[in-house]
Amino acid sequence: MSDLGIGQIISELFGPLGAVGGVLCIFLLFFIDAIIFPTLPELFTVLVYTQGYGLDPLLFGGVLLGTIMVAEVAGLLTLYTIVRWARVPERIQRVIMNYRDFLVCQDERMILINRVAPVLPFMGAFVALCRWDLKRSVAYTLIGGGLKYGIILALSGFFLSYMERGTATTVTIVMVLVVIALSLVATLYRKRRLEEGRCGDADRPA
Repeated sequence: MSDLGIGQIISELFGPLGAVGGVLCIFLLFFIDAIIFPTLPELFTVLVYTQGYGLDPLLFGGVLLGTIMVAEVAGLLTLYTIVRWARVPERIQRVIMNYRDFLVCQDERMILINRVAPVLPFMGAFVALCRWDLKRSVAYTLIGGGLKYGIILALSGFFLSYMERGTATTVTIVMVLVVIALSLVATLYRKRRLEEGRCGDADRPA
């Protein structure tokens, strides 16, 4: 089942509930994105926001941004707790540690970088296994998420103010797709650098 399909199912499930359903949809999408698999939350954030539901755009945008922050922190803490209490095999722990050592940052700052080039899935698991400071990790999650989705929502509101709803929705969706594409390119580039780094280390004499 595709990520987009999951989002559509959740959207259709909560759609009849209006604005409340939209907020619940966003919460579930971001929570699932944080603990299980990607759900394209950027795209559905725009789709829900541009529905409007007859609410003040600034107020609705603030509610959505707050919901996103709560969902991301809840997802991080949920996965962090599961991994901390689970018995993770040492082999997997070594793989995680080796992967961490090739990152641009080996500490909590990687959470911010991950907003641009998402090379770290399951962030809560990385925080737990890498023994990153939990409070700092939560703070960086809030800062990074607030900046990224605050900008997306602000631009969406700007387009809605100066364009017809249909045109504004189309322009905003295109913008988000470009952001996702650029993030994918940055991710692939970073992964390639990581692989080259591993190969270089393997070729060095002991």
